[in-house]
Amino acid sequence: ITNASSEEGPAEGGSRAASPPSPLWALPEELLLLICSYLDAQALGRLGQVCRRLRFLSSRDLLWRRIARGCLNSGFTQLGTDLAAGIPVKERVKVSRNWKHGRCRREIVLKWKCNLMPWMELDGEYLYLSQAENIQAYRLCAGSTGLQCHPQAIFSGHQEDVCRFVLVNSHIVSGGGDGNIVLHKIRGSYSAKFSAHEQEVNCVDFQGGLIVSGSRDRTAKVWSLSTGRVGQCLHTVQTEDRVWSIAISPLLSSFVTGTACCGHTSPLRIWDLESSQLLTCLGTDFHRGAGVLDVFYETPSLLLSCGYDTYIRYWDIRTSTRKCVQEWEEPHDSALYCIRSDKNHMIASGSSYYGVVRLWDKRQTQCLQSFHLSSPTSSPVYCLRFSTTHLYAALASALHVLDFTAP
Repeated sequence: ITNASSEEGPAEGGSRAASPPSPLWALPEELLLLICSYLDAQALGRLGQVCRRLRFLSSRDLLWRRIARGCLNSGFTQLGTDLAAGIPVKERVKVSRNWKHGRCRREIVLKWKCNLMPWMELDGEYLYLSQAENIQAYRLCAGSTGLQCHPQAIFSGHQEDVCRFVLVNSHIVSGGGDGNIVLHKIRGSYSAKFSAHEQEVNCVDFQGGLIVSGSRDRTAKVWSLSTGRVGQCLHTVQTEDRVWSIAISPLLSSFVTGTACCGHTSPLRIWDLESSQLLTCLGTDFHRGAGVLDVFYETPSLLLSCGYDTYIRYWDIRTSTRKCVQEWEEPHDSALYCIRSDKNHMIASGSSYYGVVRLWDKRQTQCLQSFHLSSPTSSPVYCLRFSTTHLYAALASALHVLDFTAP
């Protein structure tokens, strides 16, 4: 490999000796890439230190993609879809090591005076955060963990606190303590509001022109957003239990509800989206009160859930609906308020005490990293979201950011 370098040092007398061209460069680029594809991350890094030409060759996304798919939160799903296109894959692999080892810089970027139960969503350069009855859009500062001091936009419409909201296709759909659902178009003045439930709307989801909502009034409902039918209730499901979480399947054929588990039925149930008939119940051994507070679809058949019983459960409805395929227990026996995954190897969870955020590797049985964000007072992590470089955690009185690019 040393012969591959055309940048040898000066010869005696100060003149630079001409080096013969390396036979390596006589090979077609496709063959060079094939040879390099057998190298691991460390070998590729060392190869890139030989000369500029090899540095360029060894930095190609094609070579790092295979390595990245085995890393935590590198932007690739299990199926190989790239969720972070535009960011060099080599750089993502470097940052992934910081996620694995818990190396990050922590910062509080927003504070508010009274305790709230905030929810948030990330969308490109903006972070959307619910604060009391409003949803505020903050622009992320490039190259830092901070947000711009003042929100770029404020979306209102609820008379009581926003419970949860989703951001899909430039639309915000929110459910509030006033029992209403509010729809906003991010770019434009269009908005709609309709009465949805008799009590607070604890959860909502929006896909394919349909809204699903769950409430404390023990119902889940399906709503139309078609032209001329906005706010029309298509189906009402009597869940016989308070609904804490809800999500539409990526296939748009069904939706799952997570309930309080105060009765004798499973707190996780899947319903047909078109007819609202019960399709299946997930699990058989939930204890009374083991309510499901958050659910997250990775694929149409893979689903994550968490809640009061302190477990993260991983469901594969292709293999079994009676038992999850994997589960992880919160080490300090705390309820889990929220979960998110990179749709590959990493899971992030938020606990009910002391603002504890945990990172999990699905290939391991124990927690990978823990971050205690609330001290000395205790606060749940009500919501968390992350990109390939940052993790955002919303607590009762502050928004925390973990920057994994700056260990």
